Amino acid sequence: MQRRRLLAVAAALVVASGCSFQSDETQPSVSAPSSSASKAPEGAREAVEAYVRALNSRSAAELISVGGVEDEEWSRQEAERILADRGGRGWKIKDVRIQHDMGPDVGSARLLAEDRAGESLRDTFTVTREKGAWHLTVFTGQPAEPGKESAATDEPRS
Repeated sequence: MQRRRLLAVAAALVVASGCSFQSDETQPSVSAPSSSASKAPEGAREAVEAYVRALNSRSAAELISVGGVEDEEWSRQEAERILADRGGRGWKIKDVRIQHDMGPDVGSARLLAEDRAGESLRDTFTVTREKGAWHLTVFTGQPAEPGKESAATDEPRS
């Protein structure tokens, strides 16, 4: 779990620093994958699709599964918050871009979807493969393991 958290932070820093996806053209979800996506295993795209299905069905269990976290009180609460914000809106995927910019088992995914009312959802995720299964880093409130401190982002005290 600590490794996944570190990978998620690294991916967020890469995305926040202005890293861009290099693709020749935009491909809608119904067409063949773009050149950058063709290098990515289908499992990463399937994880993004499972995320959208979980949102549409308002399924906390499916969201927890695609997030690759344990089904515990904290993850159920966070899943419910995500579903309250984005769930049940009939999202249709318009575009998914997968880039393995951090190795074969870690990368980033860009999602563009539209709900029934025409509202857009644009999101970027870290995708990770653990034991052959692809997951999206959608949960941010995972507690630190007992006996371990989480990384601090505050200024050091003197």
